[in-house]
Amino acid sequence: MNTTVLVLLFGITRDLTGQSAVSVPLSEGMRVGDLLTHLHLQYPELAGIRSLLVAVNGEYAERDQALGSNDEIALIPPVSGG
Repeated sequence: MNTTVLVLLFGITRDLTGQSAVSVPLSEGMRVGDLLTHLHLQYPELAGIRSLLVAVNGEYAERDQALGSNDEIALIPPVSGG
């Protein structure tokens, strides 16, 4: 079964990829850390972002959280302000 998940991109992550969302193949047992590794291989510039957070279904996720085909995933870059 070939399943993909849509990853929403915001701020600098959108700027670096040139897209507001990317589709990532979802393998059985895939976790947030696996997703980040896949994205870093596809978009090496993302690996340079410190404090990049991942939200799954509107909640911040740890690297070991499992992913499912119906999950809404977003990359949340650090926000600066003054």
